Amino acid sequence: MESLKIRWTLGFTGEGLQFVDSKTICYIIGNNIFFLDLESEVHSVFQGTSRGIGVLTASGITGVFAFSEQKLSPSIFVHGFPDFQLKSELKGTAQLDYTSLALSDGGPYLGCCSSLPDHSITVWNWENAEPICTQAQAGRDVFSLLFNPTNWLQLCALGTTSITVWNIEKSASFHVLKPCDIQLPAMEGLSAEKQTPTPHRVSESLSYFGPEMPPSAIAGLKCDTAEGIVTKLFTRNRLTPTAICWTTTSELLVGCAEGFLLLIDPESLSLSVLFNPTCPGAVVDLTSGSFQSLTLDKKGLIIVVKDALVHSLQIKGAQVEVVQTWKLEGPATTVMYSPDYEILLSYSRTGAIYMLNSSQSDVIVKVLDVLSGNFVSAAFLSNKENTCVTIRDSGELQMLSADGACLGSLHVEVKVTSLACCPAANYAAVGTASGQVLFVDLNNAHEPRLVHQLQLYHTAVNHLAVDQEGHYLFTGSSDSHIYIIDAKPSKGFSVIGYTVAPGAILSLSTQCVRDSQQVKVLALCSGQEFKTHGGNLLTLLSLPAKDITGPNFVDRHGCLTSDSLEASVYEVPHPLQCCVLGVSEVFAYCHMRKSLQCFQLAQETDVPTEQKVQLKAVQEVRGHPLGPASLALSPNNSRLASVGHDGLLRVRETAAMERYAELQCHVCRLGGAGSVAFSADGTKLLTVKDGCLVCTELRNQDVVDDVNTATQQSQKTTHFVKATFTKENPVLIEMPVWNQQPWADVVKVKGSSSGGADFADVTEQHEGVGSLLSASPSTPTWQESRQEAVTNEDNEKVFEVKANMRQTVQELRAAIQEMMRENENLPAVERLSPQEFNLDVEEQRRVEATVQEEVNRVKEEIERDITAKCYLGDILKRECWDSVKVKGRAIKGFCSKHEVKNYPLRERTEKQVEELNRVQNIRRIEMAASTHRGLEKSLNTPSHKEENQEEDCMAHSAAVTGSFSAQLGCSNPYTYDQFSLQTTEQMLNQIILLQDVIHRIKTSFNAEFEAVHRQKVQELSRVKDRNRLIRDIMLKLDVKENLWEPTLSNSECPERLLTVEDSEIKAEKFLSPEEKKQEERKKLEEQRRLAAKGDDSRERGLDDMMEGVLEVKKEDILKKEIPLPEFVLTKAEPDWSEEEKKVYKQYEKKTKALSEEKEKYKQLLETEMKKLQACTREATERFDETLAKLYQKKFKCEMAVYQEELKITYLVYSLLAEEEMRNRELELKLKLEKLLAFKDDIGEEVRRREEEVELFHEEYDTIVAEDKILDKEFRKEFLDVPANIVDHLYKLFKRRPRLQKLRTQTNNKPNLVKEQRSGGSSAADALGKMFKAMEELDAAENAPEGLNLSIWERFCLVRRTKIESEQKVRERALTFAEMQAFLQKRRDEHRAVEQEMKTLSDDLESLHREKNRFLMDTMVQVVVKQGQVSTLRSDDYTDAVLLHRSAVGELNRTIRTLAEQKITAMVECKDFSRGTIQLGWEKDVMRMQIEDLNNKVRDIRTLHLTEAQQDYLNRIDRDKRAFMQISVLEKTLAFQEKTHVHNVQQHMKTIKQYNSQAAKKSTENTTLEQGLPKMQVALEETKHIYQTIASQENRGATEERFREIVQKKNLEDLARAQAEDLVLLWTELERLRMKNFPSLDQLKHN
Repeated sequence: MESLKIRWTLGFTGEGLQFVDSKTICYIIGNNIFFLDLESEVHSVFQGTSRGIGVLTASGITGVFAFSEQKLSPSIFVHGFPDFQLKSELKGTAQLDYTSLALSDGGPYLGCCSSLPDHSITVWNWENAEPICTQAQAGRDVFSLLFNPTNWLQLCALGTTSITVWNIEKSASFHVLKPCDIQLPAMEGLSAEKQTPTPHRVSESLSYFGPEMPPSAIAGLKCDTAEGIVTKLFTRNRLTPTAICWTTTSELLVGCAEGFLLLIDPESLSLSVLFNPTCPGAVVDLTSGSFQSLTLDKKGLIIVVKDALVHSLQIKGAQVEVVQTWKLEGPATTVMYSPDYEILLSYSRTGAIYMLNSSQSDVIVKVLDVLSGNFVSAAFLSNKENTCVTIRDSGELQMLSADGACLGSLHVEVKVTSLACCPAANYAAVGTASGQVLFVDLNNAHEPRLVHQLQLYHTAVNHLAVDQEGHYLFTGSSDSHIYIIDAKPSKGFSVIGYTVAPGAILSLSTQCVRDSQQVKVLALCSGQEFKTHGGNLLTLLSLPAKDITGPNFVDRHGCLTSDSLEASVYEVPHPLQCCVLGVSEVFAYCHMRKSLQCFQLAQETDVPTEQKVQLKAVQEVRGHPLGPASLALSPNNSRLASVGHDGLLRVRETAAMERYAELQCHVCRLGGAGSVAFSADGTKLLTVKDGCLVCTELRNQDVVDDVNTATQQSQKTTHFVKATFTKENPVLIEMPVWNQQPWADVVKVKGSSSGGADFADVTEQHEGVGSLLSASPSTPTWQESRQEAVTNEDNEKVFEVKANMRQTVQELRAAIQEMMRENENLPAVERLSPQEFNLDVEEQRRVEATVQEEVNRVKEEIERDITAKCYLGDILKRECWDSVKVKGRAIKGFCSKHEVKNYPLRERTEKQVEELNRVQNIRRIEMAASTHRGLEKSLNTPSHKEENQEEDCMAHSAAVTGSFSAQLGCSNPYTYDQFSLQTTEQMLNQIILLQDVIHRIKTSFNAEFEAVHRQKVQELSRVKDRNRLIRDIMLKLDVKENLWEPTLSNSECPERLLTVEDSEIKAEKFLSPEEKKQEERKKLEEQRRLAAKGDDSRERGLDDMMEGVLEVKKEDILKKEIPLPEFVLTKAEPDWSEEEKKVYKQYEKKTKALSEEKEKYKQLLETEMKKLQACTREATERFDETLAKLYQKKFKCEMAVYQEELKITYLVYSLLAEEEMRNRELELKLKLEKLLAFKDDIGEEVRRREEEVELFHEEYDTIVAEDKILDKEFRKEFLDVPANIVDHLYKLFKRRPRLQKLRTQTNNKPNLVKEQRSGGSSAADALGKMFKAMEELDAAENAPEGLNLSIWERFCLVRRTKIESEQKVRERALTFAEMQAFLQKRRDEHRAVEQEMKTLSDDLESLHREKNRFLMDTMVQVVVKQGQVSTLRSDDYTDAVLLHRSAVGELNRTIRTLAEQKITAMVECKDFSRGTIQLGWEKDVMRMQIEDLNNKVRDIRTLHLTEAQQDYLNRIDRDKRAFMQISVLEKTLAFQEKTHVHNVQQHMKTIKQYNSQAAKKSTENTTLEQGLPKMQVALEETKHIYQTIASQENRGATEERFREIVQKKNLEDLARAQAEDLVLLWTELERLRMKNFPSLDQLKHN
């Protein structure tokens, strides 16, 4: 049967590193704990539980380590070191996980903090596996626990923002955790200042806005964490603790993220700042970072501030000085000392650990360099040394020896995805996320080199595989291409070719068949059916092991032909995640079925190459519980290894897959294991994931044949590969580093004429490896370069043919263009269409289709954009326009600057209307009831009718109602009076009514606004009509002036914003062909209509009929002209005849008359125009006046609305203040209830502790008495020894070893280590040390001379008994003092709780007073009349107001009237004062009478009344008194019954205790009776001895003394009994006296 054992492990997370002894450290690696001896560098591994390791802690002084497991309800395991023996398993109450563990150096104590949901801190005694104390909900945000090294009763919990010191208070075996919260200061002034006022306190007078409430009441927080939430919200940012350290004086050193160093005393809570980085003169080295880690040194303090600097500080008072600084090679975040304070250790998350041994040197050296990060893959090299190579996702490649030591590393500075090692030469191929394959030379293990690289993909290289003899390297990615690379360095790692798989590559596996000289590779591909769940297609490729670089094997594009590659495709029924190829079978893992499957491949002659072959599993076994899994086959194909996300490594034989060896290597919580690899001999395996690399050894416990077989197979394979290795490895060694290759920036292309395959190695030489590997996405791959090379080669071959064709095409194009130009000049009948000249119609159609497709795409995008905008516009219109009942608009004046806006109003919802109706109905009922009560009151008291009327008038006045809504006629008759608002419901109803008043005001104003708006529209139409007439007149008068044309603006007509005019669109309108035809049709119709209008036949006929002499209208007078006689133009004036002169004179008369008529007509038109303009001006002025009145109305409405809104605001604020007071009251009551419950718990705790202390005190007295008896009976034990020897023995009996003194002298030296260890000394150790010291005194040479040895031995036993008794008394005394101190603390807590309850009760009472006073002191709104104010004489009268003289006189008369009224009032006040004094005298007389009456009452109360007298005095309410007496007696009876039952239970418990004690006493009596004969014999012997020694006189004195003692005891008992009887008698007497003669005061209360 095979078994697995972890050989070594590698990894580092930077957390949980601890000293387990003075020279050994431990930390977590995956599912294991790694132990390293810092001196010998010997390491060991402790394997954790199957669920993983959570938190680790260790104690270097006690030599134990503890860790928690990762599972539900986890346990804590405590082991010893170095034997790894399990000390105890602690099963606590944690449900999910533990966040921190801490071991105490002073005893067997462990502190733990659990995570969600309980967040409890528990302290365990891990020796007994019992929790000694726990505290729930105490570990929230806690990530570190630290015991005080000098006092295990103090435990510090470090949180993300807080520090809490938990004091473990004990009383005997009872322990309890008590917190001491340490509030760190704020950075501003180093004081935690709040931004809110002080907590709620009682104030004598209310502020203007009511009482002030704390933030919790304002926010309405009533939960337990209300104060914490308020503190976080309103407290300034405090310092953030990052590191803590206990000092030898039990103080805390705290380092902060802000660079502060604090010293805190947990007892007094005093805080002092040791270092402030913001102060001038601060140490520069400490101001540039935060305190990441602290540890105490023998001389001072060691800190880590910067990443690579460690400082040694010396603290003198409040001064900090840097004594020494160490510079590290890499970063460091944590520093710690070994338990013996000899080794200083520092480390960080990067994996480097540095050590300083101060006793040997002052230089920090690196002891371990384990890089951090997740492992991607690991593989063994084919050499005999079992050297392995690992690669991390960050690009760090490491060479590891057989025992896990790091030999060398190379950082490729690129993200890697896969790894493969070649057996033909010592190199590794690394696949990157950018699609590159890197080749790293590993011959020099200390300095690996990058020698070559290939760019194959634009995606990540997910899979790399090399066959067993190193012929080929196969690569796979998600783009379905498999590249075959020549794995020999002598070939320059050239790419042979590629093939395309039927899907994305999920797995690659190779198998070299030596008999047939073939290399087979199996690729798992994802099919269409199970694309997201795995792959169901298996592609098997077979290649010959010979050279396949000829043209017959690879085509010009680099694809492998069928001559070089045989491909077979198999299909499986279920999707697979991983598979490996055996000799004739395939092993795969199916995550869907969670099983391992084995498929048998058909023979090569039976496999068809053109279709898929269906495979069925010939064997199926159970797989991993958590998948998917990764598989690996041993070199001899006899074993199959699998790892999954559960972290399990399973190795099984391929012949019998049911049985397997299993080992938990990784943690399933961190993803389990990712990959597994076998060594060349098949006895070792490497698994990686979760930042951990595990090397496992496979052992066969039964037979060694399998190992020998594997070794022989390995040697056989090595023999075949050795020749290739001897040839290829020197070539690899000679290859230069990649960035130094002179041929790295050229492209090699081998043509087909060479007989080999065409290939191109496309690479570029960069300045460094980092820049080299960061290839851009545009870098061409091998296939792209190959395609480009083929294209260039083809272009060179047909270059001349292409040139001739281009020239022919140009000539043809020119000829066709010439033909098209000639075609345009031909007649329309002979002209050809442009389509006839297209030579390639199909190409034109293709181009048109492409253009149309692009147009459609752009059109769809524009339409989608338009649709989205239209949808958004519809939503905005529906929400902001359609839903508004009254749209918002404005009215502007024609000439004035006034602009009045209306009130936009929405439609009232049904709920609002229903709520308003409900409130109005309530008010209607209330007002009816109030009217009815008023009528009844007026009928009873008619004299108050006028007063009621005055009150009603006052209530309805504007000054009292607080607004002008009543003056506007918009008030609601159901509104409450401001002075009658008392309850919350009334205030809510008043708010609804006031909102209705506001709505009425706005509605009323909107009605007037609409009327004015219609008026403006009418005026605008009239102005337009007048302007049209004025424009006609100006045309007649030939006057060119600009007319004033008023229009409505957008604010006056907001509907315009919702419509878009054509004039607003600046872009040219797109018209479809149909729209263009329709537009042309419209234009033609318009032209025909205008032509028909111009050729009016009716007018032409009328003109012909009247021969052009139609009557000229008056409006055409200005255009009328008298024609000039013809002779005036043809003849000179002297040549005129008389007839012509008469005609000319007549012409002049007509001209003059026409001119006069024209002038009159002009004046008439001008007058008409001025009249129209004046009319327009007057109309606009009248409208502006109307608008001014509307503006004033709007101003008054705004005032009324604001007044009503102000009243609503006051009411809302009153409701909020009342709600705050209710919240505060509820908060105080909750606190009071909690304190009351806590007080009851504390009281019960105090009672229990008092009983325990009393019982322990009795036990302590008994032990002390027994110890004294041992001292007294010493001489009786040695009656057979002479008196002088007995005296000597008694001196020796009192003698004690000088142990304490010696220890004190040795401890005078200040040594931190001894001080830490001395805190854990127990009483048993002290007793053992005492007995060890007594061995010297018990030696026989210390015996007195002449003493028998048996007597000396008996004396030593008696002395040891006495010492043991003294130690017992000392222990009990310490315990008793401890219990008393614990009891006193509980009593102090009880008193503190009572005081806090009293304070809360006072706060609650004061809150009630404030609440009542707030409700009584109603806030009302009063409108104050405002008027003009006279000013003093001044030179600047810009702001002065001119007052009429009559107004001043009226004011003076008013002042005189008021003065007379004031004088009258003063006289009345004087008379009233006189009456007040008289009433004062009367009050004094009545006070004296009251004192006399009180004296008489006091005398009467002292009288004793009999029962008959009492009945006589109370005979009026005798029945009531009897009923009260009966109820009192019933309550008394019930109380007595309850008391009786309780007493019976107590007596039963007492009886049980007495019975148990009686049983114990009977057992003791039986024992004593059995030893009674012996005691009697001893008594007789003792009596005989005393009788012989003592004289008769001594015997008489002894008997007399004994009688006196007995008599004294009897008298004391008698006195005590009589005193108790007297107390009982006095009590009974007082009860009877009060029963028969009660006082009048009691009768009054009864």
